[in-house]
Amino acid sequence: MSAYIIRGARLLGGEAADILVRNASIAEVGPGLDGAGAEVVDARGLVALPGLVDLHTHLREPGREDAETVESGTKAAAMGGFTAVHAMANTDPVADTAGVVEQVWRLGREAGYCDVQPVGAVTRAIAGAQLAELGAMADSAAQVRVFSDDGHCVSDAVIMRRALEYVKAFGGVVAQHAQEPRLTEGAQMNEGEMSAALGLAGWPAVAEEAIIARDVLLAQHVGSRLHVCHVSTAGSVEIIRWAKSKGCPVTAEVTPHHLLLTDGEAGSYDPIFKVNPPLRTADDVTALRHALADGTIDCVATDHAPHPVEAKETEWAVAAMGMIGLETALPVVQEAMVETGLLDWAGVADRMSSRPAQIGRLSGQGRPLEAGSPANITLYDPSPRRAVDPSALTSKSRNTPFAGLELPGRVVATFLRGKPTVLEGKLQ
Repeated sequence: MSAYIIRGARLLGGEAADILVRNASIAEVGPGLDGAGAEVVDARGLVALPGLVDLHTHLREPGREDAETVESGTKAAAMGGFTAVHAMANTDPVADTAGVVEQVWRLGREAGYCDVQPVGAVTRAIAGAQLAELGAMADSAAQVRVFSDDGHCVSDAVIMRRALEYVKAFGGVVAQHAQEPRLTEGAQMNEGEMSAALGLAGWPAVAEEAIIARDVLLAQHVGSRLHVCHVSTAGSVEIIRWAKSKGCPVTAEVTPHHLLLTDGEAGSYDPIFKVNPPLRTADDVTALRHALADGTIDCVATDHAPHPVEAKETEWAVAAMGMIGLETALPVVQEAMVETGLLDWAGVADRMSSRPAQIGRLSGQGRPLEAGSPANITLYDPSPRRAVDPSALTSKSRNTPFAGLELPGRVVATFLRGKPTVLEGKLQ
């Protein structure tokens, strides 16, 4: 029988207490626990959070193992404090059948660093023309409940309506990549003063907002769950806020990079800052932060998008879009939300663990740190500050936009059902 006694952790940043872990569960929480025979983990000064859950991770396997694998990606996730990730469907082959989602699910179980919940494609080959095998993926061993063509928008309103109707039968959710394709042909960065100055084709905010407006109305009409991926504009926030006020079953996520970076970063012409949706203005960043704080945006999702070196070290126009983010997510959220007073650590736990677990229907994740809960625990030291070193990251790829940026905090330990995947900041 494995047992750990976590000594003196600040539960959700509050009072210090001990956490006794036996086998896969939290056995007891409180000050001065006995813990006889248990291995001691000194957590004095550390914040204890329920294991983080990411709704939006690209693990690239199958097909692009040069950028990431399920094993390397889940190692990076564990180092970032995550105990569960949702693996997006735009692999090669696309995860649009029961066979592919079960393959990804089994690879996650074999790796053992965090739970891997596959996301199924909405349409076959994410081509937007025909619905994928939604029911078969839902009934598979992977028990898929989140469906997304991420990287592509389900732009056909009839297909989107049918998808929403289909997943309603088994409590699924359609996670939309909101991008009207005809408004973003050739787009390179946010449309505005910076794109005009740099001579790069602009990506208008309305391309995102128009799809969200359409889809919240469809979701309300059907009575089915809609989740909006990587919200990036102030206008999108207002549409989602309105939809929630009308009782529409919509949830939304924001990425760490959209909480911290602006389109001004593109002034360097460094493709490390090229991402979909693009980095927006400072006003958009402010709106996103306040929307996350007030609950209009439900959660933080990394949109961890690894790419090999050659896909980024090229001219801007042909560079791949995307950034890695699993290992820097919690420090960025601390910088953008905690240090600014917009969220406390209980709020961070809600936005990065409990809410994404609820949206993804992961019953064993995002649970409170109390007796009887699965022992999915993240121990985090918020005090140190250090520059991000890409070479020190665990992911196979190095395309972080935070290279050289000083960020607070570090994950000290991660427990997955009572088993340490990270201890003393090192992968186990």
